[in-house]
Amino acid sequence: MRPRIHVITLGVSDLARSLAFYRDGLGFPSAGIVGTQFPGSATEPAGATAMFTLDDGLVLSLYPRSEIAKDAGVDPARIAGSGVALGHTVERREDVDTVLELARRAGAAVPGPPHERPWGLYAGHFSDPDGHLWEVVHFIPGVGLADDPARATSQPGQPGQPSQDAAPSGILT
Repeated sequence: MRPRIHVITLGVSDLARSLAFYRDGLGFPSAGIVGTQFPGSATEPAGATAMFTLDDGLVLSLYPRSEIAKDAGVDPARIAGSGVALGHTVERREDVDTVLELARRAGAAVPGPPHERPWGLYAGHFSDPDGHLWEVVHFIPGVGLADDPARATSQPGQPGQPSQDAAPSGILT
């Protein structure tokens, strides 16, 4: 298996509310809810989902928790939450504050102010309406992993090694 991810699906309790949060609140482009022509049943998953193709090609998908459970054949309680945080890097320190405020205005819970960490990050967190945790990160130049965050997992010449001119993505909008 090659070390890459193409799609991240977040289980949500209210698809329309989550679509509004990400599309209208955070500015993620989306065609809206698709797949409604596949209604599902008590045992077969429905097809309604909302998807966002992010700048790097990764697809963020929103799908009802109940339908993920049916599709995977697992108890719905297994889809109720996890210890995962999604990371979003920004180019400038002030962009962390901007994104957190954008998320707060969109209805996110922001548990506290952003802060510096000794390994070279200035970061803060927010949770979407379903409690999915996001971390907004600025790598502080010249400190810790700041110059190349992929150093923590990639070795020179190995797959996943970013080019010298690679830069973190901009703010959410």
